Amino acid sequence: MNQPPIIETPRLILRPFTMEDAAAVVRFGSENRTQELTGDVGIYTIEKAQEIIQEVWLKEYEQYGYARMAVVVKSSNELIGFSGLKHLPELNAPDLGYRFLPDYWGQGIATEAGRVILDWGFKNFDFEKIVAFSFAFNFGSMGVLRKLNFNYLKHAPYPGEHSDIHLNWYELQKENYERKKDEQ
Repeated sequence: MNQPPIIETPRLILRPFTMEDAAAVVRFGSENRTQELTGDVGIYTIEKAQEIIQEVWLKEYEQYGYARMAVVVKSSNELIGFSGLKHLPELNAPDLGYRFLPDYWGQGIATEAGRVILDWGFKNFDFEKIVAFSFAFNFGSMGVLRKLNFNYLKHAPYPGEHSDIHLNWYELQKENYERKKDEQ
């Protein structure tokens, strides 16, 4: 099976999801505060979590070699959410996304996880760019994208959707990513 590797940071383990993660997916997927900031549909049952793991993440690992990954805090071994890439055929580019339990917001976890996902993605795939999206009122997420050197593009509906809901679109070009990384 084509799967992303296990990636470690000082505080985190990022790994592919497994079916055994369903209860943790319900835990972070049923958080109303997260849904308000992301527009995600809630995940309230083990069956729905298993369906997402099986039909979305595991299939995307197989098809693309990447997808959202489970984020585990090393010190507690707690699965607190996801970070990772999602293939967007409408843009022919992956989207960096992340969701965490609110208890872990504001601790630099999204930035720490995002940084290693970007490193891994640009090193292992032929991406010209990686994109990201955020509601204009999700200041925490916009701060993460700034720290990761994404550039704001426009305010528009999510790719492929025709709705009144607009998001901020961001992108990080590979050449800009490499230049910024060299400067650090």
